[in-house]
Amino acid sequence: MPDNFSESIRDVLADTAQRDPASPTRRDANLRLLPGKVDAVIGMRRVGKSWLLLQAIRDLLAEGVPRSAILHLEFEDERLAGMDTQHLRLIDQVFDTMHPDHVGKQRWFFFDEIQNVPGWEKYVRRLLADPKVHITITGSSAKLLSTEIATSLRGRALTTEVLPFSFREALRHRGVEDAADGTPNQKARARLRHEFEQYRAIGGFPEAWSMDPGSRRDLLQGYLDVVLLRDILERHRVSNAPLLRALVRRLLRCMGNRVSLNGMTQDLRSMGLTFDKDAIYTLMQYVADVHLAFQVPLHTDSEKRRQVNPKKLYAIDHGLVQACIPSRSTDTGHQLENIVYLQLRRRGTVLGYHLTASQREVDFVHEHAGEQELVQACATLADAATREREVTALTEAMQETGIAAATIVTLDEEERIEVASGTIQVTPAWRWLVADKPVRP
Repeated sequence: MPDNFSESIRDVLADTAQRDPASPTRRDANLRLLPGKVDAVIGMRRVGKSWLLLQAIRDLLAEGVPRSAILHLEFEDERLAGMDTQHLRLIDQVFDTMHPDHVGKQRWFFFDEIQNVPGWEKYVRRLLADPKVHITITGSSAKLLSTEIATSLRGRALTTEVLPFSFREALRHRGVEDAADGTPNQKARARLRHEFEQYRAIGGFPEAWSMDPGSRRDLLQGYLDVVLLRDILERHRVSNAPLLRALVRRLLRCMGNRVSLNGMTQDLRSMGLTFDKDAIYTLMQYVADVHLAFQVPLHTDSEKRRQVNPKKLYAIDHGLVQACIPSRSTDTGHQLENIVYLQLRRRGTVLGYHLTASQREVDFVHEHAGEQELVQACATLADAATREREVTALTEAMQETGIAAATIVTLDEEERIEVASGTIQVTPAWRWLVADKPVRP
């Protein structure tokens, strides 16, 4: 730890202020920047949380906010290593001495990866007492949301989840987003099909788009290793690393499948691993905390049924799954289902999957702006048996739930199917993924 931590803070703040904020691809998420509230940006490492902060800073500068009114501190800077609770109070003190003309005026504080410093929540809560200070924080672990923010900030946080690139954001990154606007002509449709195949192959992590396949695979495998080591093994002091790694590989292999805790336990024990059942439950919670995988329950009003039925599993990114579990790269159906799940998560709330009385499965019951719809993902309906299965499942679910809107997302098929309980819209993924304009707060 430096002898004079104030100097380290001053150096980092000065260096950051002198750099023009980067101009990365604009994300569809926006921060609220409301006084008296903390904008909490959460998500897995390397999804682009820092990009979102830089985007907000650039927007403020474009609106005429002076750079001297913006504090941007990256807590992963090595010069701040060893920072502890007692040093946090130095941050705003140093900033005030650097910019005395802004004391008592509107200011914007951006704290990147602040969860690295113990006691951060009390410090942020103190800053909130000043109504002219706007605070944004980021964290790589959902633990920042589920416990620390929820309890320590006492309802004063507005959370924004950042996921890897959506298809529209990937188009924007490639400079071809205009092809998705309006009604695409034949040339634009062909371009969108091509770009969607690229998206399926690469995934949504921003850095992955600038690399060749071999380097991309190494990059994404490195992401997974860092998350397991730093955000789970080190943070939670997990001693059984082989169990964690085996569990994560099993979870990634199960993308789009229903998985029970008992079944997962039996599979792992068959590999010769020794552990108790509670260990699997705890590790699965840690995996969810770091946004590596998501669990979708059965959609039902019965809490008991929701608890006892297996949950469906989805990964943070289909590209990461392909890099770390190559055998999944050929499973087009589950890959498409994972892409659809993440887009529904961006749009609103995924309430669960539906099982009809005849045990037919509908992938998603989705809700947005108070409206519900049923969504099925299927690579192709060309096979008659597949078509019958998908349409029948949706028809039964529409009758049972009273939801009249249903969609089947395919790779490249489009039609409208009228059934007794409503309408099923079949739409290609490349069109469905860009159909909505981004929802901004």
